[in-house]
Amino acid sequence: MMKPVKMAVIGGGSSYTPELLEGIINNQDVLHVSEVWLVDTAEGKEKLAIIENLARRMVQKANRRIKIVATLDRRDAIKDASYVISQIRVGQLNMRRNDEYISIKHGVIGQETTGAGGFMKALRTIPVMLDICRDIEELAPDAWLLNFTNPAGVITEAILKHSNVKVVGLCNNPINFYKKFAAAYNVDMEDVSINFTGINHLIWITDLYIKGQSKLEDVLTGKSETYEAKNIPSFGWDTSFLQSLRAIPCGYHKYYYQTDQILKKQLDQFKNNETRADKVQKVEKELFEIYKDPNVQEKPDALEQRGGAYYSEAAINLIKSIHLNTKKVHTLNVRNNGTITCLPDDVSIEVNCVVESHQITPLQVGSVPPQIRGLLQNVKAYEELTVAAAVSGDRGMALQALTLHPLIPSSDRANRILDEMLEVNRQYLPQF
Repeated sequence: MMKPVKMAVIGGGSSYTPELLEGIINNQDVLHVSEVWLVDTAEGKEKLAIIENLARRMVQKANRRIKIVATLDRRDAIKDASYVISQIRVGQLNMRRNDEYISIKHGVIGQETTGAGGFMKALRTIPVMLDICRDIEELAPDAWLLNFTNPAGVITEAILKHSNVKVVGLCNNPINFYKKFAAAYNVDMEDVSINFTGINHLIWITDLYIKGQSKLEDVLTGKSETYEAKNIPSFGWDTSFLQSLRAIPCGYHKYYYQTDQILKKQLDQFKNNETRADKVQKVEKELFEIYKDPNVQEKPDALEQRGGAYYSEAAINLIKSIHLNTKKVHTLNVRNNGTITCLPDDVSIEVNCVVESHQITPLQVGSVPPQIRGLLQNVKAYEELTVAAAVSGDRGMALQALTLHPLIPSSDRANRILDEMLEVNRQYLPQF
């Protein structure tokens, strides 16, 4: 008989939580989750209450015996948990909007996980996540922490470097690739095998297999169907570019490989007050109106517009692999330890890993070609400096991080952005 499992969701008032709950309910027979604790902060109290009520209705409709507890006491939620899932947003969507608007106003791309916007989100979030980790170390030392909090790679790296928690970072990017290629080739997801190289939101597919046959050339020569994520603008890749890259970029590469087009589009959105942050605020509002309806007893389809579709499927699949010790391969954010030879050992990378109940082991990637290595090392160095700046509150380190980022053209621009961001984020940045 398996022991009952307590799961704590930090950021339980998130609009994504119903998808996670759906996964827990559907896998109750194998996971034996007995209680799900949803924890949030005082400013997310209203959303938490709505999610709590929906969660109870979902459990009731599915006729499952899962205790749902909503609380503002994080320590209660974490105590003796087997799994802690983190999906927090420090400063909520208003600060995300500020991150985007300040960036675009200074003529650089505004995005929540990379560039100046991702940098600011990391500075706000890392101290809070490390604080959560101290609670986990004390109250649930054996728990696995599944980190979805963005920027997921940077946050995971900060935890790997500054805590003893068993952490693994997750993103819905890889699972979306599996789904898209399975659909494009009309096969099951089990028949798709993908080699990933890189870091979170900067992964390259270096080979793609369908039933053991490499299909990389199909995509590089433009034969395969598209593989874009819905919330990333599609400008189409130039096939001659792909053939010389010898890899399939992820959607986030658009910010680096097609900076001019993206920036032009963002400047237009900025003028009309309709950036991605504005859209997300609107979708979120609509979702919570649906969640409030006492007749809604399952995850609404509208959630897929939110841009994080299938993230909970990735989470539940991973938990199943840990829990049942299946030794399956998952694409995760873990400590490098020599997996990608051109990066330091102690940084976070996103690669295929074998998952066991006691450990997660990355599969060797080895050396990478210079057309991948150049951008990868640059962005990783920015991430290393960002973690150091967030932990130390060192403004000089923060300036170096921003200046180094490929999307920020000069130290002058970085300085001006940093000044404004530190001012706007003052209440969230006591370390500075």
